[in-house]
Amino acid sequence: MRLILQRVSSASVSVDGNVVGSIGRGYLLFLCVMKGDTQAEAGKLAEKICGVRLFEGPEGKINDKSLIDIGGGALVVSQFTLAADLRHGRRPDYTAAADPKLAQELYGDFLEKLGAAGVAHIAGGKFGALMQVSLTNDGPVTLALDTAAL
Repeated sequence: MRLILQRVSSASVSVDGNVVGSIGRGYLLFLCVMKGDTQAEAGKLAEKICGVRLFEGPEGKINDKSLIDIGGGALVVSQFTLAADLRHGRRPDYTAAADPKLAQELYGDFLEKLGAAGVAHIAGGKFGALMQVSLTNDGPVTLALDTAAL
């Protein structure tokens, strides 16, 4: 799985002009399920996300508190384009992305694992839809994660 994490003060995702998911302070997560990914990897990635310390504590240190510590939310948006390979030519190659049926299943598993880990508010986009994402990046803080490196 590949994931882009952005620390936000707020974020929302809309489909056809209608907001389908929104959060206040927390993480906006763009998630790509890759070929060969498993439920175990979804769980491992969710645990990692919940434990990453990217929020300030009383002394203002950026890496003092986790998403769970602050009671923050997670907005998870499926994004198969994170599988893009641009090594050859000018057209992105998305063949490393998982089959949509499996990807949707593991996307759902990831959301469930975040909830089981204690994330206060979880929202999602609409899997496979053309979505518009609005956010206020806090920091800015943006991280790229890949389960192959965990």
